[in-house]
Amino acid sequence: MNSNSVAENFATYHEIVTQTDAWQGALTAVANQTPALRKLWRNGNYSNIVFTGCGSTYYLSLAAAALGQTTMGIPAKGVPGGELYLYPQATYVPAALGRTLLVAISRSGTTTETVVAAENFKKHERGDVIVITNYGESPLAQGADVAIAIPEGQEVSVAQTRSFSSMYVAVTALIMTLAGREELLTSMAGLPAVGQKLITQFATLARTLGRNLDLDRFYFLGSGPRYGLACEVNLKMKEMTLTHSEPFHFFEFRHGPMSMVTESAAVIGLLSDENRARETAVLQEMAELGGLTFSLAENDADVSFKSGLPEAVRNVLYLPILQLVAYFRSTSKGLNPDRPSNLTAVVELDLLTN
Repeated sequence: MNSNSVAENFATYHEIVTQTDAWQGALTAVANQTPALRKLWRNGNYSNIVFTGCGSTYYLSLAAAALGQTTMGIPAKGVPGGELYLYPQATYVPAALGRTLLVAISRSGTTTETVVAAENFKKHERGDVIVITNYGESPLAQGADVAIAIPEGQEVSVAQTRSFSSMYVAVTALIMTLAGREELLTSMAGLPAVGQKLITQFATLARTLGRNLDLDRFYFLGSGPRYGLACEVNLKMKEMTLTHSEPFHFFEFRHGPMSMVTESAAVIGLLSDENRARETAVLQEMAELGGLTFSLAENDADVSFKSGLPEAVRNVLYLPILQLVAYFRSTSKGLNPDRPSNLTAVVELDLLTN
């Protein structure tokens, strides 16, 4: 058996390369709940939206909030579930300023901080709760006003890959549904086919980058709705490979962190359409400092999507290849990507509603 086939024996590999099936499941799940979602939105009279989760789904919340505020024209923020539990007054607007829509995101639907934060939110009558999860029978889903469950995203592995991307597709479709952006929502039907094409086309490139053990640090750059995704792929690199990894907004990387760029550093850019020239300039500067640069974009990049899809709905395409990079680095280091050190799939704590 060759080294490639050995590396592909882990559950994480299967979950990454089959994730586009879960994307389709996410689109179907949102479509099935469209009447309930539109009714909730129509009657909610919300002044703001809060997206929340823990770990990976907190980063998903950051990406969702940036996309939601841009698309819907309503204030939105992403906040960790633990912060909603500990410091709700720092997040929620006073009741006199309007109702809040809470979008709680959790792979398992049992993560304690998120469950308790949602329970406290309902107890204090701050507004309504939409839940996005891979387990429809979970406590979080059962307490929601509307639950979007995507069983196709369920995983064996600890590190989230397929589950994260499926829930990100769902939150993108949710935003487009509530915003009434039918043309963008319709275009999302093309995502699974494009995603599968990218996995097939760029898996070898991901393997080559991931197996380059001369690299000892990774920096993921993304701005706007891509910053949360940069945070997430950074987390995959940390979890699976135990490698120094950090996420930054493009321009922020110049303000100190670039001092860490050497020939052993990889600087990976999630390039946008609107600000591509400015973002590419940052990568060029890092290459001049000796760093290895790697780009993902719709066109003319190391990984070119060539999707033809609107930018607002195609951001999930940044994920699969970078997940594979982390996966192949993990196996090249002799680690178990399915069971990262010191981690469990669900964090459960002894917390009380208040």
